[in-house]
Amino acid sequence: MSTLFGKKLNNLKTIIRVNNKINHIPSDNGGYQKVPTPAASVLLIRDTNQRIEVFMIKRSIKTNFGGVWVFPGGKIDNEDISNNYLKYSPHLDDALASKRLGLKKNGLSYWAACIRECFEESGILLANKKGVNLKNTVLNQDDLKIIDEYKSKILKGENIFYQMIDTLNLELATNELAYISHWVTPKIEKRRYSTRFFIARSTDQVAVHDGVEGVESKWINPGEALQECKSGNFPMIMPTIKNLEMICGFTDTAELLSTMNNKNKSDIPNVEPVFEIVDGEPKLIRY
Repeated sequence: MSTLFGKKLNNLKTIIRVNNKINHIPSDNGGYQKVPTPAASVLLIRDTNQRIEVFMIKRSIKTNFGGVWVFPGGKIDNEDISNNYLKYSPHLDDALASKRLGLKKNGLSYWAACIRECFEESGILLANKKGVNLKNTVLNQDDLKIIDEYKSKILKGENIFYQMIDTLNLELATNELAYISHWVTPKIEKRRYSTRFFIARSTDQVAVHDGVEGVESKWINPGEALQECKSGNFPMIMPTIKNLEMICGFTDTAELLSTMNNKNKSDIPNVEPVFEIVDGEPKLIRY
């Protein structure tokens, strides 16, 4: 376990109190999902008044882990796994991405899913015109109209994200994302995920929750989010808390992204918390 996560939770009761506000499905008598579902999530960041802010979404209470504040993300879809990654990601290949994650292949599907989920849940499209980097990509009014039309259909359940990328002649800005941590849902939960967390600088597009899985959204400084969580006003689960702790103290996105991109693989946290139920409450044993 990375030394970044070496500190134990300062106040376990705070985390338990937060969990009481969360809609989740605990496992019963070993009835947990044995193979966690692969998933990806992105900390979308921006510079504001000499400090950074991160975009967060409050999940609908009807969803798993409903009621908590999270980062945009979700499970890896079949469409994210490609036989032609080069078409969508010319600046980062699957071999390098897979090596970064410690996988044999299809590591790049996590980057792709991150970008897709970010668009679906925040409206921010981390994609650039071919031959132009993300910073210098300009989407004209016709582009934005096409994007809005696709977004409406995607939110109704149509799997047409990559069709949209083709229509607009875009590339996924996979080289703009930094991989920062890997969390596996503990076995006290019935549904389990193996989630890779990334970080990326936002674009000038307006970020807003989708109104389906996300019912509220806000830009917030990481330190303020953690303080609000401790006071009981901003419920979060452990992976969200620990990832926010990791980016606290940074004052600009350039420094933060540079630091995260230069981490060795051994310095990237790989965590599966272990809990026990004591007197009807979850008790953290180790992580």
